[in-house]
Order: sequence, then structure tokens, then C-alpha cells
Amino acid sequence: MIRPTVLALFAILTALPAAAQQANFPGVENAQRAWQHWALNCQGCHGPDAKGFSNATPNMAGEVARFLSIPGGRDYLLRVPGVSTSPLNDRDLAELINWMLPHFDPTHMPKDFKPFTAEEIKKQRTRPLRTEASRTRADLITKMPAD
Repeated sequence: MIRPTVLALFAILTALPAAAQQANFPGVENAQRAWQHWALNCQGCHGPDAKGFSNATPNMAGEVARFLSIPGGRDYLLRVPGVSTSPLNDRDLAELINWMLPHFDPTHMPKDFKPFTAEEIKKQRTRPLRTEASRTRADLITKMPAD
């Protein structure tokens, strides 16, 4: 007998949102796979809409791509604990980030966006942010241009 939780997980993973299914983002070979990685590895803390939960995890919806416009922001995105310690391999993690940025923050995507690569992920994973992640984020936010 299949357990109800297994059926529920299957339903979640096969019910890919239409926007994610139709996405054609640079550096994303398979949007469904990227979305599944989000569902299994990220949305537990950031929520299905990337808005986070209270003060526990930061809101990324409508904000996360802003880090691409400031010095140090691109590196920061790869060094946060949820990324640098992710169980995903470097290729899948690069695809997930390349999907996540325009999916959750299309407004702030730079026109000249260079997709993240597995090599870039591998390099930054050697420099994870730990206790200083929140402070680093706050410092970078002060450098962002106003909307």
C-alpha cells in the first residue's frame, strides 16, 4: 500500500506550475527539474512563492535578482548556507539558481545576465557564509539602487 505522504509528494512534484513549465531561462535546460529541485530543497524554508517566513528566512520574491546589480552580490548568492551546503550537484544547483532568479524576480533581472555555471558554483562552495550571512546580506542591501 502506498502511503498518503508519498502520494501527496508525487502530486506536488507532478503539478508543475504553468509559468515554470513554459519558462525559457538562460542556463536552464529543464525547467521542470529546476522547479522540482526548488520544491524539494528550497521551498521548505523560502516557501513555494519565495516570500520566506517571517524573520526566519528572507523574502526572495521580487528582490533576489537585485543582488546581481551590485559588487559582491553574485558571489553572495552562491555562498549563502542553503546554496553552499546544498546536497545538489554543481550542475543541478546552477540550473536551479538560473531558474529561480527570473522566476521569482523577473523585474530585476539584468539584460546582460550571464547564467551561473557548475564551475562557478564549485568555486564559491569553498567559501560558504555561515554566521555572517545575515550581516553580509544587510551590507549588500545598503548598496542596492532604489527601485
